[in-house]
Amino acid sequence: MSAGSGDEVMYEYAPEALEVLAGHGLAPVPHTRPEVVRDALSDLYRYEIRRLKRRLLAGEFPKADYLDHVIELRRQYWLLSIPVVKWVRPL
Repeated sequence: MSAGSGDEVMYEYAPEALEVLAGHGLAPVPHTRPEVVRDALSDLYRYEIRRLKRRLLAGEFPKADYLDHVIELRRQYWLLSIPVVKWVRPL
């Protein structure tokens, strides 16, 4: 698809999705495919989970607290539990 073909799909992101994404440093524009944004958010989540595991192994907190930390991360990345089609509507 060429840049000037006129068939580029545009999306309107839900305000709630944009707010969550901005909190993670992501700012999709109307022509950003939602799948690309979801992949970026998922990459950030996986990075945070690995970082958390390294912190556990380094003894920064007790193993008994690990689950609480994981749950907190899941709360921060709750948008990943919503199907990507619910994040946007095509314009």
